[in-house]
Amino acid sequence: MKFTDFNFEEPLNQGLEAIGFEEPTPIQAETIPLVLEGRDVIGCAQTGTGKTAAFLLPVMQHILKKGHNGLAALIIVPTRELAVQIDQQVEGLGYFTGVSSIAIYGGKDGVSFGQEKQALSVGADIIIATPGRLIAHLNLGYVNFKQLKFLILDEGDRMLDMGFSEDIEKIVGYLPKKRSNLMFSATMPTNIRKLANNILNNPAEINIAISKPPAGVVQGAFNVYENQKIPLIKHLLDAREMKSVIVFCATKKSVSEVERALKKVANVGAISSDLDQKSREEALRKFKNGEINVMVATNIMARGIDIDGIELIINYDVPKDAEEYVHRVGRTARAESTGIAFTLVSADEQYNFAEIEALIGDDIRKIPIPSTLGEAPAYNPRKPRFTRGKSFKGKR
Repeated sequence: MKFTDFNFEEPLNQGLEAIGFEEPTPIQAETIPLVLEGRDVIGCAQTGTGKTAAFLLPVMQHILKKGHNGLAALIIVPTRELAVQIDQQVEGLGYFTGVSSIAIYGGKDGVSFGQEKQALSVGADIIIATPGRLIAHLNLGYVNFKQLKFLILDEGDRMLDMGFSEDIEKIVGYLPKKRSNLMFSATMPTNIRKLANNILNNPAEINIAISKPPAGVVQGAFNVYENQKIPLIKHLLDAREMKSVIVFCATKKSVSEVERALKKVANVGAISSDLDQKSREEALRKFKNGEINVMVATNIMARGIDIDGIELIINYDVPKDAEEYVHRVGRTARAESTGIAFTLVSADEQYNFAEIEALIGDDIRKIPIPSTLGEAPAYNPRKPRFTRGKSFKGKR
Protein backbone atom coordinates (compact mmCIF):
# COMPACT_ATOMS: atom_id res chain seq x y z
CA MET A 1 0.00 0.00 0.00
CA LYS A 2 1.15 3.53 -0.83
CA PHE A 3 0.15 6.90 0.60
CA THR A 4 -1.07 7.80 -2.88
CA ASP A 5 -3.82 5.18 -2.43
CA PHE A 6 -5.56 7.50 0.06
CA ASN A 7 -6.26 10.08 -2.68
CA PHE A 8 -5.03 12.97 -0.58
CA GLU A 9 -5.15 16.49 -1.99
CA GLU A 10 -2.07 17.31 -4.05
CA PRO A 11 -0.45 19.73 -1.56
CA LEU A 12 -0.54 16.99 1.08
CA ASN A 13 0.95 14.46 -1.35
CA GLN A 14 3.71 16.95 -2.12
CA GLY A 15 4.55 17.21 1.58
CA LEU A 16 4.68 13.43 1.95
CA GLU A 17 6.93 13.13 -1.09
CA ALA A 18 9.24 15.89 0.16
CA ILE A 19 9.91 14.10 3.46
CA GLY A 20 10.20 10.67 1.84
CA PHE A 21 6.97 9.06 3.09
CA GLU A 22 5.92 6.37 0.60
CA GLU A 23 4.29 3.47 2.45
CA PRO A 24 2.06 3.84 5.53
CA THR A 25 2.87 1.95 8.71
CA PRO A 26 0.27 -0.59 9.92
CA ILE A 27 -1.36 1.86 12.35
CA GLN A 28 -1.55 4.46 9.56
CA ALA A 29 -2.92 2.00 7.01
CA GLU A 30 -5.73 0.95 9.36
CA THR A 31 -6.52 4.33 10.92
CA ILE A 32 -6.49 6.79 8.02
CA PRO A 33 -9.41 5.26 6.03
CA LEU A 34 -11.57 5.10 9.15
CA VAL A 35 -10.95 8.75 10.02
CA LEU A 36 -11.61 9.78 6.43
CA GLU A 37 -14.98 7.98 6.71
CA GLY A 38 -15.81 9.99 9.83
CA ARG A 39 -15.53 7.10 12.31
CA ASP A 40 -14.44 7.54 15.91
CA VAL A 41 -11.23 5.59 16.50
CA ILE A 42 -9.36 4.23 19.49
CA GLY A 43 -5.86 3.31 18.34
CA CYS A 44 -3.30 1.39 20.31
CA ALA A 45 0.16 0.65 18.96
CA GLN A 46 3.67 0.49 20.33
CA THR A 47 5.81 3.60 20.32
CA GLY A 48 7.60 4.61 17.13
CA THR A 49 4.96 3.20 14.76
CA GLY A 50 3.66 6.48 13.35
CA LYS A 51 0.53 7.22 15.42
CA THR A 52 0.96 10.99 14.99
CA ALA A 53 0.80 10.91 11.20
CA ALA A 54 -2.11 8.45 11.47
CA PHE A 55 -4.31 11.21 12.86
CA LEU A 56 -2.67 14.32 11.37
CA LEU A 57 -2.93 13.25 7.73
CA PRO A 58 -6.72 12.66 7.60
CA VAL A 59 -7.31 15.83 9.65
CA MET A 60 -5.24 17.86 7.20
CA GLN A 61 -7.05 16.22 4.28
CA HIS A 62 -10.37 17.32 5.79
CA ILE A 63 -9.11 20.91 6.15
CA LEU A 64 -7.91 21.00 2.54
CA LYS A 65 -11.26 19.72 1.25
CA LYS A 66 -13.53 21.85 3.45
CA GLY A 67 -11.40 25.00 3.61
CA HIS A 68 -9.84 27.02 6.40
CA ASN A 69 -12.99 27.93 8.31
CA GLY A 70 -11.66 28.27 11.84
CA LEU A 71 -10.40 25.79 14.40
CA ALA A 72 -10.92 22.33 12.91
CA ALA A 73 -8.99 20.04 15.25
CA LEU A 74 -8.06 20.07 18.92
CA ILE A 75 -5.26 17.74 19.98
CA ILE A 76 -4.83 17.30 23.74
CA VAL A 77 -1.47 16.00 24.96
CA PRO A 78 0.09 15.41 28.40
CA THR A 79 3.34 17.37 28.02
CA ARG A 80 4.66 20.54 26.44
CA GLU A 81 7.41 18.56 24.70
CA LEU A 82 4.84 16.43 22.87
CA ALA A 83 2.81 19.53 21.97
CA VAL A 84 5.87 21.13 20.36
CA GLN A 85 6.75 17.93 18.53
CA ILE A 86 3.29 17.47 17.01
CA ASP A 87 3.26 21.14 15.99
CA GLN A 88 6.55 20.53 14.17
CA GLN A 89 5.08 17.48 12.42
CA VAL A 90 2.14 19.56 11.22
CA GLU A 91 4.64 22.01 9.77
CA GLY A 92 6.58 19.23 8.05
CA LEU A 93 3.65 17.25 6.66
CA GLY A 94 1.73 20.38 5.74
CA TYR A 95 4.55 22.42 4.24
CA PHE A 96 2.68 22.90 0.93
CA THR A 97 -0.84 22.97 2.35
CA GLY A 98 -1.13 26.25 4.24
CA VAL A 99 -2.59 24.41 7.25
CA SER A 100 -1.87 26.44 10.38
CA SER A 101 -1.21 25.14 13.90
CA ILE A 102 -0.01 26.30 17.28
CA ALA A 103 1.26 24.51 20.38
CA ILE A 104 -0.39 25.80 23.57
CA TYR A 105 1.30 25.01 26.88
CA GLY A 106 2.34 26.66 30.13
CA GLY A 107 5.64 28.25 31.03
CA LYS A 108 5.75 30.80 28.20
CA ASP A 109 5.69 34.60 28.38
CA GLY A 110 2.84 37.06 28.03
CA VAL A 111 3.46 37.59 24.31
CA SER A 112 2.99 33.86 23.71
CA PHE A 113 -0.24 33.90 25.71
CA GLY A 114 -1.53 36.65 23.44
CA GLN A 115 -0.65 34.62 20.35
CA GLU A 116 -2.47 31.63 21.82
CA LYS A 117 -5.52 33.79 22.55
CA GLN A 118 -5.66 34.98 18.96
CA ALA A 119 -5.35 31.42 17.60
CA LEU A 120 -8.13 30.18 19.89
CA SER A 121 -10.50 33.04 19.15
CA VAL A 122 -9.82 33.82 15.47
CA GLY A 123 -8.95 30.23 14.63
CA ALA A 124 -5.80 28.36 13.70
CA ASP A 125 -6.64 25.15 11.82
CA ILE A 126 -5.11 22.84 14.44
CA ILE A 127 -4.54 23.47 18.15
CA ILE A 128 -2.21 21.20 20.14
CA ALA A 129 -2.61 21.88 23.85
CA THR A 130 -1.82 20.65 27.32
CA PRO A 131 -4.97 20.47 29.49
CA GLY A 132 -4.06 23.04 32.13
CA ARG A 133 -3.07 25.79 29.70
CA LEU A 134 -6.17 25.23 27.56
CA ILE A 135 -8.44 25.47 30.59
CA ALA A 136 -6.77 28.77 31.52
CA HIS A 137 -7.92 30.13 28.16
CA LEU A 138 -11.38 28.55 28.41
CA ASN A 139 -11.94 30.26 31.74
CA LEU A 140 -11.44 33.65 30.07
CA GLY A 141 -14.36 33.06 27.71
CA TYR A 142 -13.05 33.79 24.21
CA VAL A 143 -12.26 30.31 22.86
CA ASN A 144 -14.21 29.57 19.67
CA PHE A 145 -14.94 25.88 19.09
CA LYS A 146 -17.92 26.40 16.74
CA GLN A 147 -16.18 24.90 13.70
CA LEU A 148 -14.41 22.08 15.54
CA LYS A 149 -14.62 18.74 13.73
CA PHE A 150 -11.98 16.62 15.50
CA LEU A 151 -11.04 15.96 19.11
CA ILE A 152 -7.83 13.95 19.44
CA LEU A 153 -6.44 12.63 22.72
CA ASP A 154 -2.82 11.57 22.30
CA GLU A 155 -0.95 9.52 24.94
CA GLY A 156 -4.25 9.11 26.76
CA ASP A 157 -2.90 6.69 29.36
CA ARG A 158 -0.17 9.14 30.30
CA MET A 159 -2.70 11.94 30.75
CA LEU A 160 -4.68 9.84 33.19
CA ASP A 161 -1.50 8.85 35.02
CA MET A 162 -0.74 12.56 35.42
CA GLY A 163 -4.21 13.26 36.87
CA PHE A 164 -5.79 15.03 33.89
CA SER A 165 -9.06 13.05 33.85
CA GLU A 166 -11.23 15.87 35.26
CA ASP A 167 -9.51 18.44 33.05
CA ILE A 168 -10.28 16.39 29.95
CA GLU A 169 -13.93 16.02 30.94
CA LYS A 170 -14.16 19.78 31.52
CA ILE A 171 -12.66 20.54 28.10
CA VAL A 172 -15.02 18.09 26.38
CA GLY A 173 -17.93 19.99 27.91
CA TYR A 174 -17.02 23.06 25.82
CA LEU A 175 -16.94 21.19 22.48
CA PRO A 176 -19.65 20.75 19.84
CA LYS A 177 -21.57 17.52 20.27
CA LYS A 178 -21.19 16.62 16.62
CA ARG A 179 -17.52 15.83 16.05
CA SER A 180 -15.11 12.98 15.37
CA ASN A 181 -13.21 11.65 18.39
CA LEU A 182 -9.85 9.93 18.15
CA MET A 183 -7.82 8.46 21.00
CA PHE A 184 -4.28 7.13 20.64
CA SER A 185 -1.94 5.49 23.10
CA ALA A 186 0.83 2.92 23.29
CA THR A 187 -1.01 1.04 26.05
CA MET A 188 -4.70 0.57 26.84
CA PRO A 189 -5.36 -0.02 30.55
CA THR A 190 -8.86 -0.22 32.02
CA ASN A 191 -9.11 3.46 32.96
CA ILE A 192 -8.42 4.48 29.36
CA ARG A 193 -11.23 2.27 28.08
CA LYS A 194 -13.56 3.87 30.62
CA LEU A 195 -12.61 7.35 29.38
CA ALA A 196 -13.05 6.21 25.78
CA ASN A 197 -16.56 4.96 26.55
CA ASN A 198 -17.46 8.38 27.94
CA ILE A 199 -16.13 10.38 24.98
CA LEU A 200 -16.06 8.21 21.85
CA ASN A 201 -19.13 7.12 19.91
CA ASN A 202 -19.07 3.48 18.77
CA PRO A 203 -15.35 3.67 17.98
CA ALA A 204 -13.46 1.40 15.64
CA GLU A 205 -10.69 -0.20 17.69
CA ILE A 206 -7.20 -0.77 16.32
CA ASN A 207 -4.73 -2.79 18.36
CA ILE A 208 -1.22 -3.35 17.07
CA ALA A 209 1.38 -5.02 19.30
CA ILE A 210 -0.03 -3.77 22.60
CA SER A 211 2.45 -3.51 25.45
CA LYS A 212 5.37 -4.87 23.48
CA PRO A 213 8.75 -3.20 22.99
CA PRO A 214 9.67 -2.65 19.33
CA ALA A 215 10.87 -5.83 17.63
CA GLY A 216 14.24 -4.25 16.84
CA VAL A 217 15.20 -3.73 20.50
CA VAL A 218 17.81 -6.07 21.98
CA GLN A 219 16.87 -6.22 25.67
CA GLY A 220 19.08 -7.20 28.57
CA ALA A 221 19.15 -6.85 32.36
CA PHE A 222 21.92 -6.72 34.94
CA ASN A 223 21.34 -7.84 38.52
CA VAL A 224 23.24 -5.36 40.67
CA TYR A 225 23.53 -3.80 44.07
CA GLU A 226 22.64 -0.10 44.18
CA ASN A 227 26.26 0.99 44.57
CA GLN A 228 27.19 -0.90 41.40
CA LYS A 229 24.77 0.95 39.11
CA ILE A 230 26.84 4.02 38.24
CA PRO A 231 30.11 2.05 37.80
CA LEU A 232 28.22 -0.31 35.47
CA ILE A 233 26.84 2.58 33.41
CA LYS A 234 30.36 3.95 33.04
CA HIS A 235 31.53 0.51 31.93
CA LEU A 236 28.73 0.26 29.34
CA LEU A 237 29.58 3.69 27.93
CA ASP A 238 33.31 2.87 27.81
CA ALA A 239 32.82 -0.55 26.22
CA ARG A 240 31.27 0.79 23.04
CA GLU A 241 31.17 4.26 21.57
CA MET A 242 27.58 5.39 21.40
CA LYS A 243 26.47 8.60 19.74
CA SER A 244 23.03 8.77 21.34
CA VAL A 245 22.13 7.33 24.76
CA ILE A 246 19.27 7.99 27.19
CA VAL A 247 19.61 7.03 30.86
CA PHE A 248 16.18 6.94 32.51
CA CYS A 249 15.82 7.63 36.24
CA ALA A 250 12.75 7.50 38.44
CA THR A 251 13.41 10.71 40.37
CA LYS A 252 14.80 14.19 39.81
CA LYS A 253 17.35 13.51 42.55
CA SER A 254 18.65 10.45 40.71
CA VAL A 255 18.89 12.45 37.49
CA SER A 256 21.15 15.00 39.20
CA GLU A 257 23.32 12.32 40.83
CA VAL A 258 23.79 10.31 37.63
CA GLU A 259 24.46 13.43 35.55
CA ARG A 260 27.21 14.53 37.93
CA ALA A 261 28.76 11.06 38.02
CA LEU A 262 28.86 10.70 34.21
CA LYS A 263 30.29 14.13 33.37
CA LYS A 264 33.85 12.78 33.55
CA VAL A 265 33.22 10.00 31.03
CA ALA A 266 30.64 11.44 28.60
CA ASN A 267 29.24 14.60 27.09
CA VAL A 268 26.14 14.51 29.26
CA GLY A 269 22.99 16.56 29.72
CA ALA A 270 19.88 16.22 31.86
CA ILE A 271 16.14 16.81 31.63
CA SER A 272 13.65 16.77 34.48
CA SER A 273 10.70 18.85 35.63
CA ASP A 274 13.13 21.01 37.64
CA LEU A 275 14.20 22.68 34.38
CA ASP A 276 12.18 25.53 32.89
CA GLN A 277 10.82 25.13 29.37
CA LYS A 278 13.61 27.12 27.70
CA SER A 279 16.28 24.96 29.35
CA ARG A 280 14.46 21.76 28.36
CA GLU A 281 14.20 22.86 24.75
CA GLU A 282 17.89 23.79 24.67
CA ALA A 283 18.90 20.42 26.14
CA LEU A 284 16.76 18.58 23.60
CA ARG A 285 18.20 20.65 20.75
CA LYS A 286 21.75 19.78 21.79
CA PHE A 287 20.86 16.10 22.11
CA LYS A 288 19.20 16.00 18.68
CA ASN A 289 22.19 17.79 17.12
CA GLY A 290 24.75 15.50 18.74
CA GLU A 291 26.27 18.17 20.99
CA ILE A 292 25.21 15.93 23.89
CA ASN A 293 25.53 12.18 23.43
CA VAL A 294 24.18 11.01 26.82
CA MET A 295 20.91 12.39 28.16
CA VAL A 296 19.88 11.59 31.74
CA ALA A 297 16.15 12.06 32.18
CA THR A 298 13.03 11.27 34.14
CA ASN A 299 10.00 9.73 32.41
CA ILE A 300 9.34 13.14 30.88
CA MET A 301 11.30 11.81 27.88
CA ALA A 302 9.62 8.40 27.82
CA ARG A 303 6.59 9.55 25.83
CA GLY A 304 6.20 11.24 22.50
CA ILE A 305 9.72 12.63 22.12
CA ASP A 306 10.73 11.64 18.60
CA ILE A 307 14.51 11.56 18.20
CA ASP A 308 16.00 9.43 15.46
CA GLY A 309 19.02 7.24 15.99
CA ILE A 310 18.95 6.62 19.73
CA GLU A 311 21.24 3.62 20.05
CA LEU A 312 21.05 2.72 23.71
CA ILE A 313 18.51 3.02 26.53
CA ILE A 314 19.67 2.41 30.09
CA ASN A 315 17.09 2.08 32.85
CA TYR A 316 19.02 3.22 35.92
CA ASP A 317 16.13 1.86 37.93
CA VAL A 318 13.17 -0.39 37.20
CA PRO A 319 10.05 1.63 36.30
CA LYS A 320 7.40 1.61 39.02
CA ASP A 321 4.70 1.03 36.41
CA ALA A 322 5.31 -2.05 34.29
CA GLU A 323 3.89 -0.38 31.16
CA GLU A 324 6.30 2.54 31.56
CA TYR A 325 9.06 0.12 30.60
CA VAL A 326 7.50 -0.21 27.16
CA HIS A 327 7.54 3.56 26.69
CA ARG A 328 11.14 3.98 27.85
CA VAL A 329 12.43 1.15 25.68
CA GLY A 330 10.40 2.47 22.75
CA ARG A 331 12.67 5.52 22.47
CA THR A 332 15.09 3.31 20.52
CA ALA A 333 14.48 1.04 17.51
CA ARG A 334 11.94 3.46 16.09
CA ALA A 335 10.51 3.09 12.60
CA GLU A 336 11.90 -0.43 12.07
CA SER A 337 15.46 0.44 13.12
CA THR A 338 17.40 -1.41 15.84
CA GLY A 339 18.62 -0.50 19.31
CA ILE A 340 19.67 -1.79 22.72
CA ALA A 341 17.92 -1.46 26.08
CA PHE A 342 19.56 -2.42 29.37
CA THR A 343 17.89 -2.36 32.77
CA LEU A 344 19.83 -2.26 36.04
CA VAL A 345 17.90 -4.36 38.55
CA SER A 346 18.74 -4.14 42.24
CA ALA A 347 17.68 -6.87 44.66
CA ASP A 348 14.73 -4.76 45.85
CA GLU A 349 13.53 -4.22 42.27
CA GLN A 350 13.53 -7.86 41.11
CA TYR A 351 9.83 -8.46 41.79
CA ASN A 352 8.89 -5.32 39.82
CA PHE A 353 11.10 -6.46 36.96
CA ALA A 354 9.43 -9.88 36.92
CA GLU A 355 6.11 -8.06 36.53
CA ILE A 356 7.51 -6.30 33.47
CA GLU A 357 8.56 -9.64 31.99
CA ALA A 358 5.04 -10.95 32.59
CA LEU A 359 3.53 -7.89 30.89
CA ILE A 360 5.57 -8.20 27.71
CA GLY A 361 5.46 -12.00 27.71
CA ASP A 362 9.21 -12.44 27.54
CA ASP A 363 12.06 -13.46 29.83
CA ILE A 364 14.65 -10.73 29.36
CA ARG A 365 18.19 -12.06 29.21
CA LYS A 366 20.18 -11.61 32.43
CA ILE A 367 23.74 -10.50 31.67
CA PRO A 368 26.59 -11.04 34.20
CA ILE A 369 28.20 -7.83 35.39
CA PRO A 370 31.97 -7.39 34.83
CA SER A 371 34.08 -9.19 37.46
CA THR A 372 35.79 -5.90 38.28
CA LEU A 373 32.55 -4.67 39.87
CA GLY A 374 32.44 -7.53 42.38
CA GLU A 375 29.71 -10.08 43.06
CA ALA A 376 26.12 -9.43 42.07
CA PRO A 377 22.88 -10.53 43.74
CA ALA A 378 21.19 -13.65 42.42
CA TYR A 379 17.95 -13.18 40.48
CA ASN A 380 15.22 -14.43 42.80
CA PRO A 381 12.13 -12.25 42.32
CA ARG A 382 9.87 -12.70 45.32
CA LYS A 383 6.89 -10.57 46.18
CA PRO A 384 7.86 -8.29 49.09
CA ARG A 385 6.41 -9.41 52.43
CA PHE A 386 6.04 -5.88 53.69
CA THR A 387 5.52 -2.73 51.65
CA ARG A 388 5.36 0.91 52.55
CA GLY A 389 2.42 2.63 50.98
CA LYS A 390 0.99 1.27 47.78
CA SER A 391 2.28 -2.04 46.48
CA PHE A 392 3.43 -2.40 42.89
CA LYS A 393 0.95 -3.97 40.57
CA GLY A 394 1.93 -4.69 36.99
CA LYS A 395 -0.85 -4.17 34.47
CA ARG A 396 -1.66 -7.18 32.34
